[in-house]
Order: sequence, then structure tokens, then C-alpha cells
Amino acid sequence: MGKETQLEAYSAIAQRTFSDRKRTNILKEAEQITIVFLLPKVPNFISPNLLTLIGTLGSGLVFLAFVLGTYVTNWYLLLGIIGLVINWLGDSLDGRLAYYRNIPRRWYGFALDIIADWIGIVLIGFGYYIYAKNGTQIVAFAFVALYGWSIIISQLRYKITNEYSIDSGFVGPTELRFIIALILILEVLFQGSITYLAGLITIVLFIINTIDSFKLLKQGDLKDKNQD
Repeated sequence: MGKETQLEAYSAIAQRTFSDRKRTNILKEAEQITIVFLLPKVPNFISPNLLTLIGTLGSGLVFLAFVLGTYVTNWYLLLGIIGLVINWLGDSLDGRLAYYRNIPRRWYGFALDIIADWIGIVLIGFGYYIYAKNGTQIVAFAFVALYGWSIIISQLRYKITNEYSIDSGFVGPTELRFIIALILILEVLFQGSITYLAGLITIVLFIINTIDSFKLLKQGDLKDKNQD
């Protein structure tokens, strides 16, 4: 297959599978190229729903890594990185596979994706809650609450602008997975560092959500004025 033919095939797949959402994250291009590469290689017996389940199981593996890191040795936290990769595969490919195979169920998939994302983040947050020590468990609660806030923002943005985006500026779920993976590695090397890094992430999420909320209110106000 020539280079031009490959580019045409890539463009056709990308246009068909990414037309339903707007991405602004830093890793957007690399992520899209990877997804387009993987989609034709997904076996026929693997359905989009199965991929959603696989993604949730990946979050479950992160939860298990925290449990094992608490009661056995913190080296088990590295299992969480594998869980994050599995979560990315399931979460990133499920809806894209449906569009690639021309079997999308837009609203069913939309609802299932949000539910699966929430279950996944609760599993990760609860795992960290078990691992956290000396009263820092509140950071786990704050992280889950703030991530839930970001999900609400994305749904309200969709309602107001009719444009679905799962990113907050340059940061999206993929970047967050990379950050969590880095935190797990640093915690294995420098035990106790996770408390400060998780706290820092929580503060950053709060700032991002606050900024996005004010932007959303302005968009809503503008839409109201345009309808008057």
C-alpha cells in the first residue's frame, strides 16, 4: 500500500470515527493515530460493549494495585500502570469501534460511557482511599468529587454548545492517566510522595473546574441573549 493510499485510508477512518466529539488535549494527535491503527486489528468477537467492560476492569486493576500496595508491598502499585493502559484501551476504543463498524448507538453509548467513567474513577479513588494514611484519605474523596464535577461540566457544555468535549483545555482523560501512572512510579521510588502529588492534582483540578465553570456560565448567558 502506497503512502498516499495509507493517508487516504487513515483520513477515512479518522473522519468516520471522530466526528462526534471535539478534542483539545495535548496528546490528541498521537492518541488518534494510535486508535486508527488499532481499530482494524480488533477481533470481530470483541464488541464495543465488551471494550467498555474491559476498560472498567482496568480501573478495577488499579484499585487492586492500591489494595496490594497497602497490605503486601508498594511495588504492587506498578500493577496500576497496567490497569491504566487497559482502561485507556477499553475507554478509547469502545465508542470509536462502534463508529468504525458503522454500528453506533449515539445516546446509548453516550450514557454508557459516562456511567463507565464514573465507576472507573470511583474504583481508583476508593483504592487510593484504602492506601492513604494519616488522615489524607480526604484527598481521595476530593479527587473523586472534582472528577465528577468535570464530568458534569462536560455534559452541561454539550447541552449549551451542542459540542461534546471530554477535555479541559490541554488536559483530558489520557493525560490524567499519564499523570496517575507517573505518581504511582514516584510513590514506589519515594514512598509517601503520593500524598503531596495527589494533593497537587486535586488543587489543579479544582482550579481547572472553577475556570471551566465560569466559562460555561458565560456561554450559557451568551446563548440566552442570542435567543432573546
